[in-house]
Amino acid sequence: MISFSDFKKLDIRIGEILEAEKVPDTDKLLRLLIDLGSEKRQIVTGMAEFYDPLHLIGKQVPVLTNLEPRKFRGIESRGMILAVDVEGRPVLLHPDEKVPSGSIVR
Repeated sequence: MISFSDFKKLDIRIGEILEAEKVPDTDKLLRLLIDLGSEKRQIVTGMAEFYDPLHLIGKQVPVLTNLEPRKFRGIESRGMILAVDVEGRPVLLHPDEKVPSGSIVR
């Protein structure tokens, strides 16, 4: 269990995927460029086995924005997309209507 004050530390915002491409020489990694309203961020995700990069462009997804940056295959990732795990397969979450990029998830 975490406290409510711990939960409030998470900065989750809706971002729109502008670009998506497979990371060369990998089977699992995608490099995404995501519009978070006030900025665009690069995020690396392990969803290449499950999603065609072209299918992701234009999708709105929740992004954990205050996670420490991490490098994957030399590419810096500045956030994490939140998804549902269904038997080891990620399923993307989406707002049920279009919202402004950068909208705060509460």
